[in-house]
Amino acid sequence: MSYKNTTLIAPKGLDLPIEGAAFTRPDPALMRKMEAVSTATASAEMHRMGIRQTFIQGPRNFRPGTKVVGSAITLQFMPQREDIGSGAGQEHKEKFTALWHVFNTVQPGDVLMVQAFGNLHTGVLGEMLTTVFKHKGGVGVVIDGCFRDWPNIQPIGTPIWALASTPNYASQDKLFPWAYNVPVALSNVLVLPGDIVIADDDGVVVVPQQMAEQVADLTLEHEDWETFSRMKLTEGGELFKYYPLNEEGEKEYLAWKAAQSK
Repeated sequence: MSYKNTTLIAPKGLDLPIEGAAFTRPDPALMRKMEAVSTATASAEMHRMGIRQTFIQGPRNFRPGTKVVGSAITLQFMPQREDIGSGAGQEHKEKFTALWHVFNTVQPGDVLMVQAFGNLHTGVLGEMLTTVFKHKGGVGVVIDGCFRDWPNIQPIGTPIWALASTPNYASQDKLFPWAYNVPVALSNVLVLPGDIVIADDDGVVVVPQQMAEQVADLTLEHEDWETFSRMKLTEGGELFKYYPLNEEGEKEYLAWKAAQSK
């Protein structure tokens, strides 16, 4: 069955779908550096740097044990309004919305970040779109809402962080695919296209691209001394000396680090 191209219903002057401005993805070398950074350490270091809202609360890892680091592309759902993009056969009009258009922009290493307002009845994507995403090199999907077709998505292997799965399609309930590669908010966390996303079993953290180099340096140093602290605590070392390091513990750490580099 085929469907002719159609213009989505919208008030005069509103062209749907809305496409965001061009953006720059992070340098591949920076992305490789960020792969060693955990969500826990990145969140803690950005908090110390004054960036408070970076953890996307709610979405859980549907593939426990997986971790992704990638560049954010975004999909924005908005509440449906009966005079805009609605009507009989709405599921077929979805292919002319931001939901289809965003997949034309996927590049290797991208993480799709979907604003869905915590809605538990809207399946923002399913098996077919996930297949396309994987084929184009997308590495992960984060949704502050739901997806559909979980039994068929599992063999595809794409890591997904979401609230739940649902049998419903994307515009079946109260949301509509509105815009893509625009600023979005997932669980009250601002995500810009090109931000760096780190997602693991602890959750999802967003790192502003312009701060990523500094975050990487700080977090890798943090994780380095934590490796030393973990070793000393495993050996029965004193907690107040080794976590966090006091002055004496830091001297030992620096000596240990120098020895490691020889």
